[in-house]
Amino acid sequence: MKKIIAYIKESYNELVYKVSWPTRAELSNSAVVVMFASLIIAALIFVVDGVFEAVMRFFYNQIF
Repeated sequence: MKKIIAYIKESYNELVYKVSWPTRAELSNSAVVVMFASLIIAALIFVVDGVFEAVMRFFYNQIF
C-alpha cells in the first residue's frame, strides 16, 4: 500500500512541477493544425478511393 501512495504522490509532483503545459493559444494553434491536416488527409483518401473505383469499374466493364 505504501508503494501505491508513493507512486501517486510522485505522479502528482511530476504533473504539477515538472510538466510544461501548453498555453491556451498554443493549444488552439495545435488544434487548427490537426484539423487542417485531417481535412487534407481525408481529401486525399477520397481522391484515391475515387480513382480506385474508376479503375475497378473499367476492368469489370472490360471483363463482363
